[in-house]
Amino acid sequence: MPVLPGAEPFRHEGGEVGVLLCHGFTGSPQSLRPWAEYLAERGLTVALPLLPGHGTRWEDMQLTGWQDWYAEVDRELRALRERCAHVFVFGLSMGGALALRLAAKHGDEVSGIVVVNPANKVHGLAAHALPVLRHFVRTVPGITSDIAKEGSAEIGYDKVPLHAAHSMRNGYRLLDGELPQVTQPLLLLHSPQDHVVPPVDSERILSRVSSTDVTEILLEQSYHVATLDHDADRIFEESYAFIGRLAPGVGKESDAGRGVQQEGTATGG
Repeated sequence: MPVLPGAEPFRHEGGEVGVLLCHGFTGSPQSLRPWAEYLAERGLTVALPLLPGHGTRWEDMQLTGWQDWYAEVDRELRALRERCAHVFVFGLSMGGALALRLAAKHGDEVSGIVVVNPANKVHGLAAHALPVLRHFVRTVPGITSDIAKEGSAEIGYDKVPLHAAHSMRNGYRLLDGELPQVTQPLLLLHSPQDHVVPPVDSERILSRVSSTDVTEILLEQSYHVATLDHDADRIFEESYAFIGRLAPGVGKESDAGRGVQQEGTATGG
């Protein structure tokens, strides 16, 4: 199936510091594209993949699960490690959960983690109903575009496929048990007003990770998709400063190869 316009993956070959960005459930790379471009413009090597089943049509997502999504970001991380001295993993929502699992599994191969409104659990009656409901109801209304900023929209599905949601729930439960294995420096940014992932998920993550270098920032002006919202610039700046603190000399990255790539196609910028 063709990829929705604007939902394409993004890659940029930069310097010795790499960043892997993981988008959220039913979303697409578009939600993180401005963040990826900000990092690419500063000479970093950037990978922003399209997760399996995403960015096309919701029916495709019914055939995928958390193992497929994790396998994709795991491959991207391994590829970055082959060419970069330092690799950081960033994520939004479910992408934050994927980032934390990569950190738990890869240890010192991940230099630091930045997560925005990370998800840790499916809440409410839906969590209990999913195992049975998914066999009778294919979808429920979508969760994309929870954004306070007027004129800003997220490219994603207008329906949530329940087989995929059930798999995501199982993935969250597995990750929760792995959070104590996360020891890397962690920057966690979250919105007090989030209509998709409640702040309690961030609290749970902060209470269970073993990281000793932890920074928490509240995004007061944004909803769930904060990377496209009023606090986007702050997210970009704080994350770049986080990298600079942990990978000295990142601000002196070579400007060579400043062109960005979208699936291997060079563009200006």
